[in-house]
Amino acid sequence: MNQLLLDITPATQPTLDNFVAGRNLELLSALRHALAGSSSERSFYIWGETGSGKSHLLQACVRAALDTQRNAAYVQGNVPQFAEVVAVDDVERLDDAAQIGLFDLYNRMRDSGGMLLVSGTQAPLHLQLRDDLRTRLGWGLVYQVHGLNDDEKAEALAQHAQAKGFSLPTEITQYLLRHGSRDLPSLMAVLDALDEHSLRLHRAPSVPLLKEVLRQVLGSKA
Repeated sequence: MNQLLLDITPATQPTLDNFVAGRNLELLSALRHALAGSSSERSFYIWGETGSGKSHLLQACVRAALDTQRNAAYVQGNVPQFAEVVAVDDVERLDDAAQIGLFDLYNRMRDSGGMLLVSGTQAPLHLQLRDDLRTRLGWGLVYQVHGLNDDEKAEALAQHAQAKGFSLPTEITQYLLRHGSRDLPSLMAVLDALDEHSLRLHRAPSVPLLKEVLRQVLGSKA
Protein backbone atom coordinates (compact mmCIF):
# COMPACT_ATOMS: atom_id res chain seq x y z
CA MET A 1 0.00 0.00 0.00
CA ASN A 2 1.27 3.47 -0.85
CA GLN A 3 2.31 5.60 2.10
CA LEU A 4 -0.51 7.97 3.01
CA LEU A 5 0.02 11.66 3.52
CA LEU A 6 -0.03 11.96 7.31
CA ASP A 7 -0.29 15.73 7.71
CA ILE A 8 -3.48 16.25 5.74
CA THR A 9 -5.66 19.04 7.10
CA PRO A 10 -9.07 20.19 5.91
CA ALA A 11 -8.72 22.25 2.74
CA THR A 12 -11.46 24.70 3.66
CA GLN A 13 -10.36 27.80 5.55
CA PRO A 14 -12.15 28.68 8.81
CA THR A 15 -15.06 31.06 8.25
CA LEU A 16 -18.14 31.95 10.24
CA ASP A 17 -20.25 30.39 7.50
CA ASN A 18 -18.60 26.96 7.69
CA PHE A 19 -18.55 26.83 11.50
CA VAL A 20 -20.99 24.13 12.60
CA ALA A 21 -22.73 25.98 15.42
CA GLY A 22 -24.51 23.20 17.30
CA ARG A 23 -25.27 24.70 20.72
CA ASN A 24 -23.19 27.81 19.98
CA LEU A 25 -25.73 29.77 17.95
CA GLU A 26 -25.88 32.63 20.46
CA LEU A 27 -22.09 33.01 20.42
CA LEU A 28 -21.97 32.90 16.62
CA SER A 29 -24.68 35.56 16.40
CA ALA A 30 -22.88 37.80 18.92
CA LEU A 31 -19.64 37.61 16.95
CA ARG A 32 -21.41 38.42 13.68
CA HIS A 33 -23.10 41.47 15.21
CA ALA A 34 -19.84 42.72 16.74
CA LEU A 35 -17.99 42.37 13.43
CA ALA A 36 -20.80 44.15 11.61
CA GLY A 37 -20.73 47.04 14.07
CA SER A 38 -24.33 46.44 15.12
CA SER A 39 -23.31 45.61 18.69
CA SER A 40 -21.48 47.62 21.34
CA GLU A 41 -19.69 44.52 22.62
CA ARG A 42 -15.99 44.72 21.78
CA SER A 43 -14.38 42.11 24.05
CA PHE A 44 -14.99 38.37 23.93
CA TYR A 45 -13.49 35.54 25.96
CA ILE A 46 -14.41 32.06 24.72
CA TRP A 47 -13.39 28.86 26.42
CA GLY A 48 -13.84 25.14 25.97
CA GLU A 49 -12.07 21.85 25.53
CA THR A 50 -9.55 21.19 22.78
CA GLY A 51 -11.29 20.62 19.44
CA SER A 52 -14.47 22.45 20.41
CA GLY A 53 -13.99 25.09 17.71
CA LYS A 54 -12.33 28.00 19.55
CA SER A 55 -9.48 28.42 17.07
CA HIS A 56 -11.89 28.14 14.15
CA LEU A 57 -13.98 31.01 15.51
CA LEU A 58 -10.99 33.25 16.22
CA GLN A 59 -9.47 32.66 12.80
CA ALA A 60 -12.86 33.14 11.15
CA CYS A 61 -13.37 36.50 12.86
CA VAL A 62 -9.94 37.69 11.74
CA ARG A 63 -10.67 36.54 8.18
CA ALA A 64 -14.02 38.36 8.22
CA ALA A 65 -12.29 41.55 9.38
CA LEU A 66 -9.58 41.26 6.73
CA ASP A 67 -12.24 40.74 4.07
CA THR A 68 -13.65 44.15 4.97
CA GLN A 69 -10.21 45.79 4.70
CA ARG A 70 -9.64 46.08 8.44
CA ASN A 71 -6.30 45.54 10.14
CA ALA A 72 -6.63 42.23 11.98
CA ALA A 73 -4.31 39.66 13.58
CA TYR A 74 -4.61 36.10 14.88
CA VAL A 75 -1.81 35.20 17.32
CA GLN A 76 -0.61 32.44 19.59
CA GLY A 77 2.04 34.00 21.78
CA ASN A 78 3.37 37.49 21.13
CA VAL A 79 0.57 40.05 21.23
CA PRO A 80 0.56 42.86 18.64
CA GLN A 81 0.65 46.43 19.91
CA PHE A 82 -2.59 47.23 18.15
CA ALA A 83 -4.95 46.20 15.37
CA GLU A 84 -8.62 46.82 14.76
CA VAL A 85 -9.40 43.16 15.44
CA VAL A 86 -7.06 40.99 17.50
CA ALA A 87 -7.63 37.29 18.27
CA VAL A 88 -5.38 35.72 20.92
CA ASP A 89 -5.59 31.92 21.05
CA ASP A 90 -4.60 29.69 24.00
CA VAL A 91 -4.26 32.52 26.51
CA GLU A 92 -3.10 30.16 29.27
CA ARG A 93 0.10 29.56 27.29
CA LEU A 94 1.19 33.21 27.35
CA ASP A 95 4.40 33.93 29.23
CA ASP A 96 4.73 36.85 31.65
CA ALA A 97 5.78 39.33 28.97
CA ALA A 98 2.92 38.34 26.66
CA GLN A 99 0.42 38.61 29.51
CA ILE A 100 1.58 42.16 30.16
CA GLY A 101 1.27 42.86 26.43
CA LEU A 102 -2.29 41.54 26.36
CA PHE A 103 -3.22 43.57 29.44
CA ASP A 104 -1.88 46.75 27.83
CA LEU A 105 -3.62 45.91 24.53
CA TYR A 106 -6.92 45.42 26.32
CA ASN A 107 -6.66 48.87 27.90
CA ARG A 108 -5.68 50.55 24.62
CA MET A 109 -8.52 48.91 22.71
CA ARG A 110 -11.02 49.83 25.42
CA ASP A 111 -10.01 53.49 25.09
CA SER A 112 -9.63 53.72 21.32
CA GLY A 113 -11.99 51.07 19.96
CA GLY A 114 -11.39 47.75 18.27
CA MET A 115 -12.43 44.17 18.89
CA LEU A 116 -10.52 41.74 21.10
CA LEU A 117 -11.13 37.99 21.11
CA VAL A 118 -9.32 35.70 23.50
CA SER A 119 -9.63 31.94 23.96
CA GLY A 120 -8.66 29.50 26.67
CA THR A 121 -9.50 26.07 28.00
CA GLN A 122 -11.02 27.33 31.25
CA ALA A 123 -13.37 30.05 32.44
CA PRO A 124 -11.57 33.31 33.43
CA LEU A 125 -11.87 32.62 37.15
CA HIS A 126 -9.77 29.45 36.84
CA LEU A 127 -7.02 30.75 34.55
CA GLN A 128 -3.49 30.70 35.92
CA LEU A 129 -2.74 34.26 34.78
CA ARG A 130 -1.99 37.67 36.27
CA ASP A 131 -4.89 38.76 38.47
CA ASP A 132 -5.38 42.02 36.58
CA LEU A 133 -5.48 40.26 33.20
CA ARG A 134 -7.82 37.54 34.43
CA THR A 135 -10.16 40.25 35.73
CA ARG A 136 -10.12 42.11 32.41
CA LEU A 137 -10.96 38.95 30.48
CA GLY A 138 -14.06 38.50 32.62
CA TRP A 139 -15.31 42.03 31.94
CA GLY A 140 -16.41 41.38 28.37
CA LEU A 141 -18.72 38.71 27.03
CA VAL A 142 -17.73 35.23 28.20
CA TYR A 143 -18.95 32.16 26.34
CA GLN A 144 -18.26 28.47 26.73
CA VAL A 145 -17.82 26.84 23.32
CA HIS A 146 -19.75 23.59 23.42
CA GLY A 147 -18.38 20.70 21.40
CA LEU A 148 -20.65 18.93 18.94
CA ASN A 149 -22.52 15.76 19.80
CA ASP A 150 -22.21 12.74 17.51
CA ASP A 151 -25.28 13.62 15.44
CA GLU A 152 -23.93 17.14 14.84
CA LYS A 153 -20.48 15.76 13.99
CA ALA A 154 -22.08 13.34 11.51
CA GLU A 155 -23.88 16.26 9.85
CA ALA A 156 -20.67 18.28 9.69
CA LEU A 157 -18.75 15.35 8.18
CA ALA A 158 -21.46 14.80 5.58
CA GLN A 159 -21.33 18.48 4.61
CA HIS A 160 -17.54 18.38 4.40
CA ALA A 161 -17.64 15.29 2.16
CA GLN A 162 -20.27 16.90 -0.06
CA ALA A 163 -18.09 20.01 -0.41
CA LYS A 164 -15.25 17.76 -1.58
CA GLY A 165 -17.50 16.11 -4.15
CA PHE A 166 -18.37 12.71 -2.71
CA SER A 167 -21.22 11.15 -0.77
CA LEU A 168 -20.39 9.83 2.70
CA PRO A 169 -22.04 6.46 3.47
CA THR A 170 -23.57 6.19 6.94
CA GLU A 171 -21.44 3.18 7.84
CA ILE A 172 -18.24 5.19 7.27
CA THR A 173 -19.47 8.01 9.49
CA GLN A 174 -20.45 5.60 12.26
CA TYR A 175 -17.13 3.76 12.12
CA LEU A 176 -15.15 7.01 12.12
CA LEU A 177 -17.05 8.35 15.12
CA ARG A 178 -16.42 5.12 17.03
CA HIS A 179 -12.74 4.74 16.21
CA GLY A 180 -11.44 8.20 15.27
CA SER A 181 -10.46 11.13 17.45
CA ARG A 182 -13.27 12.95 19.19
CA ASP A 183 -12.53 16.47 17.92
CA LEU A 184 -14.02 17.60 14.62
CA PRO A 185 -10.82 18.94 12.98
CA SER A 186 -9.12 15.56 13.43
CA LEU A 187 -12.17 13.73 12.08
CA MET A 188 -12.24 15.96 9.02
CA ALA A 189 -8.51 15.42 8.50
CA VAL A 190 -9.09 11.66 8.45
CA LEU A 191 -11.97 12.17 6.03
CA ASP A 192 -9.65 14.15 3.74
CA ALA A 193 -7.09 11.35 3.97
CA LEU A 194 -9.79 8.80 3.08
CA ASP A 195 -10.76 10.87 0.05
CA GLU A 196 -7.12 11.12 -1.06
CA HIS A 197 -6.56 7.38 -0.55
CA SER A 198 -9.71 6.36 -2.44
CA LEU A 199 -8.84 8.64 -5.36
CA ARG A 200 -5.32 7.20 -5.51
CA LEU A 201 -6.68 3.65 -5.64
CA HIS A 202 -9.63 4.54 -7.90
CA ARG A 203 -12.01 2.99 -5.40
CA ALA A 204 -15.09 4.38 -3.71
CA PRO A 205 -14.72 5.35 -0.02
CA SER A 206 -15.49 2.36 2.19
CA VAL A 207 -14.97 1.09 5.72
CA PRO A 208 -12.03 -1.16 4.68
CA LEU A 209 -10.30 1.85 3.11
CA LEU A 210 -11.08 3.89 6.22
CA LYS A 211 -9.41 1.21 8.36
CA GLU A 212 -6.26 1.54 6.26
CA VAL A 213 -6.33 5.32 6.69
CA LEU A 214 -6.83 5.07 10.45
CA ARG A 215 -3.90 2.67 10.75
CA GLN A 216 -1.68 5.10 8.85
CA VAL A 217 -2.91 8.43 10.25
CA LEU A 218 -3.73 7.46 13.81
CA GLY A 219 -1.67 4.34 14.34
CA SER A 220 -4.97 2.59 15.03
CA LYS A 221 -5.45 -1.15 15.01
CA ALA A 222 -9.04 -0.64 13.82
